[in-house]
Amino acid sequence: MQIEVRNVTKKYRQTDALKEVSFLLTEPKIYGLLGRNGAGKTTFMEILAGHQLVTHGEVLIDGINPFDNRNIVENICLIKEGDNFHKDMRIKQVLKSYALFYPNWDQELADKLIKEYKLNEKSRIKTLSKGMASALGVIVGLASKAPITIFDEPYIGMDAAARKKFYDILLEQYEQEKRTVIFSTHLIDEVSLLFEEVLILQEGELILQETADVLREQTFTVTGEKTEVEKFICNKKVMKTKQLANMMTAYIYGDKAEAQKLNLQVEGIPIQDLMIYLTESGKGA
Repeated sequence: MQIEVRNVTKKYRQTDALKEVSFLLTEPKIYGLLGRNGAGKTTFMEILAGHQLVTHGEVLIDGINPFDNRNIVENICLIKEGDNFHKDMRIKQVLKSYALFYPNWDQELADKLIKEYKLNEKSRIKTLSKGMASALGVIVGLASKAPITIFDEPYIGMDAAARKKFYDILLEQYEQEKRTVIFSTHLIDEVSLLFEEVLILQEGELILQETADVLREQTFTVTGEKTEVEKFICNKKVMKTKQLANMMTAYIYGDKAEAQKLNLQVEGIPIQDLMIYLTESGKGA
């Protein structure tokens, strides 16, 4: 399903949560939606899922506004960090209600994951630990088989082993049947290898949209003697430099192959470090 975002602005009283955001997602991929706290990520995801109206602009899914549209919303599953389910419901009731809503629901997968994460279907949501509640969230997201599946840090309560299991199952399911998966996470280093395309928001504005392959290939550091590095970075797109004694490191957007031919140390920049740099005050993409 194609997602088209046209000049979207969302205001809360005097605050602009989103400011003239525009982009196009044309094919099923695993997208990383990144940014610092307050960047507007959750607001955008709730608009995309049909939970909120925009103030200006429009979000279209296959040309249709998702707000209050059952035919579109049943193709979108948003799992948030918390409060996804009514606290008095039992796990089996949650699964049954979602199975009725999502036409592509995979009950066999849901049953498998309930056992994998050792959840008791008779347990009420209010009795679950944060890790168990997070596990139930990712189970619902995966089993929904929704063409657009959005994870807004729902796995934050899970330990490292449980998160690793989730990433592996997600990738396995994605390889079997492609769908648009949107990740919003602060655990970027853990999941960045899953990303096929990255979008970065800063203070409500989209400052970067690029494929992960391009970011990995064209963002890098070069380290060497100060004079050699300065010579190399002349007329290059330099994000920042660091100097220690007569040694210098430069963060660059450009042709890594050119740097590798020289007597300089070349290393890639992790996507998490790139996001931090681009969203520092006064910076930009």
